[in-house]
Amino acid sequence: MSKRCEVSEVGPMTGHNVSHANNRTPRRFLPNLQSKRIWVQELKRYVNVKLTSKALKTVTKNGTAEIAKLVRAGKI
Repeated sequence: MSKRCEVSEVGPMTGHNVSHANNRTPRRFLPNLQSKRIWVQELKRYVNVKLTSKALKTVTKNGTAEIAKLVRAGKI
C-alpha cells in the first residue's frame, strides 16, 4: 500500500536527521494517513478512503462532492 492521500495526493517527503554534531542521515517524513469509511450523499453509499488528517478536516467542512468525483473517475 502506498503512503499517499487519495484526495490531496500528499505523499512522503525526504530530509535529514541532524545530530548535535551536525551529522546528517537520511530520513522520511510520512503523512498522517487515516483510513475512514465516509458516507457520500451523491452516490448514496459508503466509500473507504485513505486521507491525511488535514484532508479529512477539509472534507468534513466542504462536503463529499470531491470524493464523489474521484470515485466516478475510478481513482478510488
